[in-house]
Amino acid sequence: MMNGSTLPIRSALPTRFAAVLSQAVIVTTLAFAAVAAGAQMQMPAQGNGKPPLSPPAEAKVTLEGKSIAIKYSAPSVRSRVVMGGVVPYGQVWRTGANEATSLVTEVPLKIGDLTVPAGSYTLYTLPVAPGKPWQLIVNKQTGQWGTVYKQDMDLGRTPLKHDELAAPQELMSISFEKTGKHSTELHIKWEKADEWVKIEAK
Repeated sequence: MMNGSTLPIRSALPTRFAAVLSQAVIVTTLAFAAVAAGAQMQMPAQGNGKPPLSPPAEAKVTLEGKSIAIKYSAPSVRSRVVMGGVVPYGQVWRTGANEATSLVTEVPLKIGDLTVPAGSYTLYTLPVAPGKPWQLIVNKQTGQWGTVYKQDMDLGRTPLKHDELAAPQELMSISFEKTGKHSTELHIKWEKADEWVKIEAK
């Protein structure tokens, strides 16, 4: 049975509900805004403006009209002892940093006294104390991290020749030098060492 007090209560319900709903929407919106602002504040910066410690690098050359490319990461001396320290003697070295150093050749090669068919490989070196030649290792495994080395995957090894740089070199480099139509030299330089080998297209 309806009375005089029932109608005002019923008519007030939609208004009160709208007010509560409006307040909820405002609170929710503010909450989302606060979360979004907090997320933006906590989001890491896209780089700190500093170059990587061992930046990626590439050496490329063309022999007989076909490409040869070596990709590696180039570490720096950074006030460290490199030869015999960062690069231990008597241990296989990734010849760079980070991922394994890769060699991709479109042409069959003679690297030193080692025959290398066209294809993809990983390069390692075996550094030794002054007075004996380093070894360049051509390995058939590819895509691995630089410290992963499987000797049973070696294609072979060849000795490197050694020269002393006139001045210490801060950033390690791999380069092709004295390039002609059929041949070039592969140079690995760091600190005061220049380890190199002649490469010929077959």
